[in-house]
Amino acid sequence: MRAVIQRVSSASVVVNNETISQIGWGFLVLLGIEDSDTSDDIAWLSKKIVNLRIFNDAHGVMNQSLLETGGDAIVVSQFTLLAATKKGNRPSYIRAAKPDIAIPLYESFVNQMETELGKQIGTGVFGADMKVALVNDGPVTIIIDTKNKDL
Repeated sequence: MRAVIQRVSSASVVVNNETISQIGWGFLVLLGIEDSDTSDDIAWLSKKIVNLRIFNDAHGVMNQSLLETGGDAIVVSQFTLLAATKKGNRPSYIRAAKPDIAIPLYESFVNQMETELGKQIGTGVFGADMKVALVNDGPVTIIIDTKNKDL
């Protein structure tokens, strides 16, 4: 799994001119899922994200997590995060999981984050043409890949 975590002061997802999810400050998480991803990836990544200390404390130091601050989150599935761009100019998405694998993993990831945060989080609509809007706060953007935990 590959996630792009953006600290936001607001974010929303619109599908067919209908707002599906909307939050104030918190995280917008773009999530790419591979065929080889497992429940271990879900557990590790969810825990890492909710405990990621990138919110300012009283001294202006990024030292607090989403869990500690009570912020909200939206998780949007995005297969293009797994684009292979090494060869040619047309990205290959061969590593991205097909819907029959990706949808259950995506739903499990959302459920895991909700359990860890103790509240409902926003989502996109899997496979839909979504309009994702955000105000990146900082800007702060973190990329985490469960296949490369050293980063």
